[in-house]
Amino acid sequence: MAIKARTLLQLLVWERGWTYDMFRRAYEKAACELAAAAGERSTATVEEQTFRRWTSGRVKGIPNQPTPAVLEHMFGYNVRALLSPPDLLPPDASGAYLPTIDESDLAMTARDAASHAGDAASLSVPDMTLDQLDDDVVALAREYGRTPPIEVYRRAKELLGIAQAMLERTQVPRQRERGYLAAGQSAAILSAICFDLGSLPAAVSLSRTAALYGQVIEYGPLQAYAHGALAFLAFWGGRPTESLRLIRAAQQFGGLGDTAMTRLFVIEARAHGHLGDQAAADRAVRCALDQGTGQRDELHDGIGGEFGFPSDRVAMSNATTHLLLNDADGAEDAATQALHLLSAKPEDQRPLLISTQAYADLGRARLLRGDLAGVQDALGPVFDVPTDWRGAGTLERMAAVRAGLTHSDFRGAQEAADLGERIEAFTEASSANRLGGSAPLAIEG
Repeated sequence: MAIKARTLLQLLVWERGWTYDMFRRAYEKAACELAAAAGERSTATVEEQTFRRWTSGRVKGIPNQPTPAVLEHMFGYNVRALLSPPDLLPPDASGAYLPTIDESDLAMTARDAASHAGDAASLSVPDMTLDQLDDDVVALAREYGRTPPIEVYRRAKELLGIAQAMLERTQVPRQRERGYLAAGQSAAILSAICFDLGSLPAAVSLSRTAALYGQVIEYGPLQAYAHGALAFLAFWGGRPTESLRLIRAAQQFGGLGDTAMTRLFVIEARAHGHLGDQAAADRAVRCALDQGTGQRDELHDGIGGEFGFPSDRVAMSNATTHLLLNDADGAEDAATQALHLLSAKPEDQRPLLISTQAYADLGRARLLRGDLAGVQDALGPVFDVPTDWRGAGTLERMAAVRAGLTHSDFRGAQEAADLGERIEAFTEASSANRLGGSAPLAIEG
């Protein structure tokens, strides 16, 4: 099939059998010759994208110097003619230029193809680097509950940056999939720690980021985890109905194991608790406790840690649901169960954030029953928590206790007044309160 040259420059390049690299070398040689004649030195060159624009006729106007002079020196035509359609074509029936196909042309094509493939092959990263990134993300997820929040934030931010940088460096499909997964996991961990540090907007944004990374690689467990986090953050933001919508979406993703579904049902129960729907909340709690298909997924079960949802965390969260429904006995039973399960773990494996929240919920349950001495006993371990570990979930629970101490039943009780002041001092000193820039969100009480 006849191929019509779009510019005189393209025609002349075809005649010479030049590749881009050959054209560039000739261009640089011509530029140096012109500069030497003027007693100067030349650093002029031409990028491949510019070369393609010149030859394809996609240039409007005349390029800046030294391009016109260099092209005219190379080909003996003025630059306007070179960048315009050719005036004289070899005679043939169609009036089109038929490039001669010879061995040099075939060799040029092969070299160009090899060069392109080589460029693509260079756009990769060592698999061992990705292995290290995977290991670091897994380690952080598993150490989350025993690592100071500020340190978790620093490490998760660093890992997200590494994953994003790797995605920019590689075009290998399997490496990009691993990079997107690591980026999504890092963003999810960052979302969780931003919430603990008191920044709800940052937590929401990062959970959406994690969900999008999961969508890119169509990885159901990551999408479900991120949607579950968004559902949790929605009722914290005062939108429990939106929370239920997000949970329904999360439950539809494929590849979810029992742990993932347990977590989603627990969050659903909390949303129903915020809506005051006792029957729906109880049903969701039962579903959370009844997951037993034996299904697993790599995120919630294989990695676990912050992505997991063990029985102690289930019990702690269910205690909060009972409190939302003013069920003091149910809340005390669930909080006690959570603490019992935690105490059975080796001390260095007990997540401080979870145990602290369970103690706070135990205190709230006893407050509902009017047991002031029991409240003080339950909150003792909470007051001992270092300031950096006083996350938003803990502060909210303590704020609920503080509000409850103003009930008429405790009016005039010095113990209640002293406990209230102690809670205020506890909150004021916390890192989450300082970083959040405001009082904890009193949504759960």
